[in-house]
Amino acid sequence: MYAISLGDDGAELCPLEPWQAEEFLAHIDRGREFIGRFNGLPDVVTDLESSRAFLQAYADRTASDTGRIHGIRVDGTLVGAVILRRLDVRQGVAEAGCWLEPAAVGRGLVTRAARVIIDWAVEERGIHRVEWWVSSGNEPSIAVARRLGMTKEGVLREIHPYRGERHDEEVWAVLAPEWRAARQAP
Repeated sequence: MYAISLGDDGAELCPLEPWQAEEFLAHIDRGREFIGRFNGLPDVVTDLESSRAFLQAYADRTASDTGRIHGIRVDGTLVGAVILRRLDVRQGVAEAGCWLEPAAVGRGLVTRAARVIIDWAVEERGIHRVEWWVSSGNEPSIAVARRLGMTKEGVLREIHPYRGERHDEEVWAVLAPEWRAARQAP
């Protein structure tokens, strides 16, 4: 399997596939409460069968060119992931997302990994607009959007029902010309 280096600290970006369901479940279990603060994934991936089904859904999206999932590994251990939750090549729009388990926080892993998948989406698949939807209370994810050079376009008030509460969602985005200009800046 291939791996893309994310820097000199042993971090890598690798595809996640259904055969890795046991490892993926162990990763979710390590970060279940932390990840679940703003992300419904721990409510979906609860056992080996649901872990395999989640990864299979992304394998199907990869095969149909409508999404992607890549794991973030540090020294070979799966600690998080970045996704293209939605990839619409015809419309030129994608939605990126992420999560990390607590042990991996604060190292810039998501920002570095998101740069790789956004570069791929823009340069290889011709995506014009990459969105980042985030709960208004999720400051670390908002900080990633800022570091990626995204613009906050608006707040969808109480749009997301999650664990008995309605949450505001912010929509951040970067357009391909902005992305390319930022990547070329010194």
